[in-house]
Amino acid sequence: MTGFARDSGVLADGTAFIWELRSVNGRGLDLRLRLPNGQDALEPAVRDAAGKRLKRGNVSANLNLKREERPRLVADAAALDQALHLALALAARIPGGAPPRAEALLALPGVMRSEAVEPDEAMEEAKRAELAKAFTRALEGLVAARRAEGAKLAVVLGTLLDEIAGLHADAAREAAGQPEAQRAKLRDQLAALLGEAGTARVPEERLAQEVALLAQKSDVREELDRLAAHIEAARALLKAGEGAGRKLEFLTQEFVREANTLCSKSASVPLTRVGLDLKAAIERLREQAANVE
Repeated sequence: MTGFARDSGVLADGTAFIWELRSVNGRGLDLRLRLPNGQDALEPAVRDAAGKRLKRGNVSANLNLKREERPRLVADAAALDQALHLALALAARIPGGAPPRAEALLALPGVMRSEAVEPDEAMEEAKRAELAKAFTRALEGLVAARRAEGAKLAVVLGTLLDEIAGLHADAAREAAGQPEAQRAKLRDQLAALLGEAGTARVPEERLAQEVALLAQKSDVREELDRLAAHIEAARALLKAGEGAGRKLEFLTQEFVREANTLCSKSASVPLTRVGLDLKAAIERLREQAANVE
């Protein structure tokens, strides 16, 4: 099920953050995290929160951090002493040479360096807690987006189930007329082989036995009964709401099985045509069921 959500803000130390969550269809839950360097400790909390709210889908969660700050520069005492010593020695060797200027010495490579700031663990923990809360807010937005799409998808699935139910009714009507159609077909075949006079000599009981045997082989009542039960089960899953995706996807496999058997047992062109339409509608249902959580 697809969806998108984001949450942004500024942390206490001035760091701006943006969480972006995207979701596409997937058979299971696959969460892919992209975290900045130094934020790996966030991963357990983020995965735990996502696992509690999502069941299916390929979900990507990206965290971007940006902090506007200038590094604090300090002089390297040893490098400065060495540069000063060399500069004074050189000035002494030059008649009338001016003493070295402070800004010139500080501009020399290696004299100035960025001050290493030891991280405050308590502050870092507070930042991680705030980022985890922001992820939860973005996650709720993603869930809401997926739920909105699910409401639209439920209408589509309901329409497909109505179509399948209509085709089921058509198949039941066609199947009811199969025994008589088989009797007429058998008489026509006998007439073609034996002629009208030969057909008259075939005992009616024998003809009835052959028709009964053919009817038994082409009886699709069980398939139609199971298909009707599957339709009702699918409607119940849609009403149940969340967590129906995998069950519905499995149920569509049973739909396909019954439709295939119906087509293989069909003894008439109209019933075969209905069976093929039924298979096409079930395939559309199966494709949409893959989007349901």
